[in-house]
Amino acid sequence: MAGEDRIMLRQKEFKRLHVIHKVIEGTLTQKEGADLVQLSERQVRRIVSRIREEGEAGICHKSRGRSSPRKLPFKERIIELYREYYPDFGPTLFTEKLTEREGIIVSRETVRTWLLEDGLWKKHRKRKTHRQWRERKDHFGEMLQMDGSHHDSLRGQRAEVCPHGLYR
Repeated sequence: MAGEDRIMLRQKEFKRLHVIHKVIEGTLTQKEGADLVQLSERQVRRIVSRIREEGEAGICHKSRGRSSPRKLPFKERIIELYREYYPDFGPTLFTEKLTEREGIIVSRETVRTWLLEDGLWKKHRKRKTHRQWRERKDHFGEMLQMDGSHHDSLRGQRAEVCPHGLYR
């Protein structure tokens, strides 16, 4: 059988094809066949006519092998925009600018994943700033504390005076 095409069927489609052949032979009614494959009678009629016209390949869905219409075909364009105009932006700001300036709506996580895949973005860990120690005093107990008072302590006699107190 060198000239025949092969049809790859899923288990569900193979079961449907078997039931539809029984309907075409007349051993099952369309209603019984519809109940077996959990379809409506109308859908079974449509499949029967398609198999009569196209053969066994008619059982397969017509969109098999095609890419989804919901697929984001502009991944390359988004990566190109990032490289050209927004190389120093993070994923969140970049997606905001895409929506605002380019009119492209993509989730932040999707853009982040794409940028990570292309090596344009690296995961950054937010680290807490390490506390900075004060310089040690020469002698134990030698700590100076200064205090300033920003209220009108001279009752309007002089403007903007801030007396300081020094405590040991």
